Amino acid sequence: MSLRYDVLKTPVVTEKSTFVKDNLHTLTFKVARRATKQEIKNAVEKIFKVKVASVRTANFHGKMRRQGRYSGHRPDWKKAYVTLRKGEKMVEFAGAV
Repeated sequence: MSLRYDVLKTPVVTEKSTFVKDNLHTLTFKVARRATKQEIKNAVEKIFKVKVASVRTANFHGKMRRQGRYSGHRPDWKKAYVTLRKGEKMVEFAGAV
C-alpha cells in the first residue's frame, strides 16, 4: 500500500468500539484487506499525529444476502484495533476527518 489514506478506510463506530475507545484507549478502523500492521501503524501516526503502542487485526468474511429470488455476497473486510501509547491524547473522529 503506497498511500496512507488508502490504508485507513473508515472508523468503526459501534457500541463496542466506543467502549474500547473510552476505557482501553484503543481506536477501531475498517482498513484495506492487504494492509499490514506496520502500514496501519504508520498511517495512524502520520494522519492523527499520535504514537501507537500496538495494532491488532481481524479478517471478516462477507455474509450471503438475498433479495427475493436473487442472492448476493457482501465483500470481505478487515478491522484494525489500534492501541495508543500512555499519555497520548485520544483522537476525536469528527474533528480529524
